[in-house]
Amino acid sequence: MKHIENVSRRGFLKKLGISSTALVLGVQLPAMLTIPKALAGVTGSDKFSPSVYVQIGADNIVSIVVHRSEMGQGIRTSIPMIVADELGADWQQIAVVQGLGDKKYGSQNTDGSRSVRRFYQPLREAGAAARMMLQEAAAKQWQVDVSETTAINSTIVHEKTGRELSFGSLVSAASKLVIPAQSALVLKDKKDFNLIGKSDVALVDGEKIATGDTTYGFDIELDNMQYAVIARPPVLGAKVKSFNGDAAKAIAGVIDVVQLPDLEEPAVFKPLGGVAVIAKNTWAAIKGREALAIQWHESKHKSYNSAEYKKALADSCDNPAKVLRSKGNVSKALTDAKQVITASYYVPELIHVPMEPPAATAHFHDGIFDIWACTQTPQSAQGTVAQIMGVAPEKVNINVTLLGGGFGRKSKPDFIVEAAILSKQLNLPIKVMWTREDEIQNGYYHAVSYQKLAAGIDDAGKVTAWQHHVAEPTIGSTFSKGADLIGSEASLGFIDMPYDIANVSCAIGKAPAHTRIGWMRSVTNINHAFAVSSFIDELAQAKGLDSKDNLLAMLGADRKIDFSKENAEYGNYGETLEKFPVDTARMKAVIEKVSTMAKWGRKLPKGRGLGIAMHRSFVSYVACVVEVSENSDGKIKVDDVWMAVDCGLAVNPERIRSQMEGAAIFALSLTFFSELTAKNGVIEQNNFDSYQVARIGDAPTTHVEIIDSDAPPGGVGEPGVPPIAPAICNAIFNATGKRYRELPLKQYGIV
Repeated sequence: MKHIENVSRRGFLKKLGISSTALVLGVQLPAMLTIPKALAGVTGSDKFSPSVYVQIGADNIVSIVVHRSEMGQGIRTSIPMIVADELGADWQQIAVVQGLGDKKYGSQNTDGSRSVRRFYQPLREAGAAARMMLQEAAAKQWQVDVSETTAINSTIVHEKTGRELSFGSLVSAASKLVIPAQSALVLKDKKDFNLIGKSDVALVDGEKIATGDTTYGFDIELDNMQYAVIARPPVLGAKVKSFNGDAAKAIAGVIDVVQLPDLEEPAVFKPLGGVAVIAKNTWAAIKGREALAIQWHESKHKSYNSAEYKKALADSCDNPAKVLRSKGNVSKALTDAKQVITASYYVPELIHVPMEPPAATAHFHDGIFDIWACTQTPQSAQGTVAQIMGVAPEKVNINVTLLGGGFGRKSKPDFIVEAAILSKQLNLPIKVMWTREDEIQNGYYHAVSYQKLAAGIDDAGKVTAWQHHVAEPTIGSTFSKGADLIGSEASLGFIDMPYDIANVSCAIGKAPAHTRIGWMRSVTNINHAFAVSSFIDELAQAKGLDSKDNLLAMLGADRKIDFSKENAEYGNYGETLEKFPVDTARMKAVIEKVSTMAKWGRKLPKGRGLGIAMHRSFVSYVACVVEVSENSDGKIKVDDVWMAVDCGLAVNPERIRSQMEGAAIFALSLTFFSELTAKNGVIEQNNFDSYQVARIGDAPTTHVEIIDSDAPPGGVGEPGVPPIAPAICNAIFNATGKRYRELPLKQYGIV
């Protein structure tokens, strides 16, 4: 806990509807680093900037400001759970207040699976501080020792006499007390938790979401609001040459046509440019856009063709530009090996496709931008709008709606800037809506990758050499023009390969980007885990070992790995290795657990197979076993998925299970169906008919077990994705004898 402050009478609380008569504690939460750092928009200053507010009102309602974005992961439930449990509040008397975009919150970037892992301790400390102040106020009123009091269901109870005082009745006295020092805080024992770790806590927004009584980005309606769709460049960096604005305006309902500024790379979070059609309704705007007949100046990215780019990536793997991890002498070990196994793996370019595409509504008035958006990063949105529009951040109010999925796309605020530009120019409230076609053809993309691996096996059947080369465009290219080598992505399943091998070399090749590269759920863990966990299974086959036994054997002795000893700069998801070590014992534990769940080793009928994979990401450990079956037509179906997750202390088990279940389907989509291709710089897919995702009939039965742990909470939203694809491919091999190394699998006619 860096700082907790009594902010009961601060003026800015009025914006959040917080009473000036309540006890309100502001909590400074940890700074959040991200990939890349440019996203956070925060400084290293230690100046007090509270990131969450805990209000206890005279009416006994405990209001908790949540500064993170809700997109189905349950953060509007989990953050209040932590505070309320430590406070001793009645869950039925908790009110959740959504925080606005504001620098006082620090980073509000809701991605990277960090919301609980970074905030768990300071939120508990905030709840404890408020509880102890209420206990002290009650003890003074009763004239008893504070140690004789306890907090239960929003009341302070005197244990000896049974006397009770509600939180609300103590607010006035408690607000005048000194906040306890961190060293004096008394936190609950795990055994005394009433909410944390319990599976029966209902999702705060669950009923409203189910009944449609919620507001998403597309739902915003303002008086005199107009609707906008935008014709964006089909090729990154292309500029408008000409368009037929009169034809668009001839469509009934169209009120204006506006050319947006051309994009100058690097793209960062700037709009792509193009021409906006503003209309009285969505249909008119779409039909007006169709009538524009835009001609474009060519872009250098017109050279981007997927088939040729794939070959270039493969060549780049053969001529790596930089070694990022080295141990021993791989070349000699490969030369001396009795057997050398090689394999290449390919993952295509991918896109997020949340059910709700990007949408933002802006109203510029009196020098102020009022904006409503389905954003993962309200503060970044505020800062980006302020910078591009030339106003102070305080003149930009970002109201966060619910998100109909995000997966990382909605942490890029380009669509919010579009709405701000148009609202200011037209002096009207404007809602910018992206269609599914816009989202797929003009998005931020998950990097395509090519990977080549080689391993040496000695006379005793031991793997003595590991060589891994990867070429993939970097997220850094979106922020730095010309960047062509991955940076922080290398720490996502590449240089942190955990197996105990004497000679290791991990190197990267150059890969110039031709699209906006961004982070997607689990980022390049998708690519790297697919290669590493598939290759490990291939080594098991080469050695004649059971896949599970091989995994355990290759992890070696229980140890905590420090990759710096192998000349690697490992990011560890922004965490210290002291707090979140790379622990092979925890890896083995999830492997053993999931194997027991799936009854690994049982005899299966012909045409059925089990596959196993394990991966650590976002400082959590997930192992999965997949069972597949092949029908008489050679089609493959995933029947069951078993997942064991060790994410440290499990704050909200029901949300953890739902995240794992969702991750299984998300990853199944990428494994079997999803693929983007480019021709002359243009993305060829444009909707779910051509960019396929899993349907209900494809969904497996998913079984999830959470390892009981007292370790600090780790990430949850993303770690379930990476091991699924390799486990599926390993299962297919065991069912059919066929090994697949390129995704998606639909290209092989097996689905």
